[in-house]
Amino acid sequence: MEIGLLLQYLVAGLTYGTIYAVVGVGFNIIYNTTGIINFAQGEFVMLGGMTAVTLHGFLPLPLAIAGAVLLTMVAGVLVELLFIRWLVRPTVLRMIIITIGVSILIREAALVGWGESVRALPYFTGDEVTALSLGGVHVSPQVLWSLATCLFIVAALWVFFQRTALGRQMRACAVNREAAALCGVPVRNLVTLSFALSAGIGALAGCVVSPITYTAYNVGGGLAIKGFTVAILGGLGNSAAAVAAGFVVGILEAFSVSLLPAAYKDAVSVAVLLAILFARPSGLFGSSERARLESRA
Repeated sequence: MEIGLLLQYLVAGLTYGTIYAVVGVGFNIIYNTTGIINFAQGEFVMLGGMTAVTLHGFLPLPLAIAGAVLLTMVAGVLVELLFIRWLVRPTVLRMIIITIGVSILIREAALVGWGESVRALPYFTGDEVTALSLGGVHVSPQVLWSLATCLFIVAALWVFFQRTALGRQMRACAVNREAAALCGVPVRNLVTLSFALSAGIGALAGCVVSPITYTAYNVGGGLAIKGFTVAILGGLGNSAAAVAAGFVVGILEAFSVSLLPAAYKDAVSVAVLLAILFARPSGLFGSSERARLESRA
């Protein structure tokens, strides 16, 4: 394989890996606070992109993106209040079924509201024609926006969880919710906040990658599977590792096109997920689950 083509596949893999990484981070935010694996996470990405496209019809692009993120955060709060908060010690299977049901509900509502058409935001800066040439590889300016956004999200979350009182309270919930509640931590409100944060991050990712990958009412399901794969690969609860895992999955998908028909590209993430579950269920980078169980023992 030529070096130029190799680098082009690498850039494509990093581009797709960015959104997988952000979806995986969204999984981890909710999982760390609640122990819930939210399979509606992909729908937050779709809602962000579709809402931003609609708002951009009468608002400048920055305001449309900000409005889409805020509205999606409200949707995340409503999901928690309507479907999660009233449950008392639900089983893992019950939570999976509920979040899958919420995902279907959001997807069908999006179909009614937006129809089946594929939509996209304009490029933030430049366009495909003005792609940068780096070492013979054509890189769209939007790719740089997506990579920068991913790094910004990870850095902002690190500061939030490590340097703020609210973030430390959410980490306390991750370790032991009962003990945190006894210490006066508002556990229920923090669970709601985790859904809002997760939804907002997913929406921002949906807006940033929309000019490259486009968006439609039915993209959330596939993103949820790939985001879950990334979260498992990195180790549930480890957001930094989820970013690295996202890039791994994205690059594997990109290079698979050179060996397999394009129709099999989506099967790569499923194969990776099954391989991880069989060989190393805790993920390549470990997991917080053991620490969680030990702290409760």
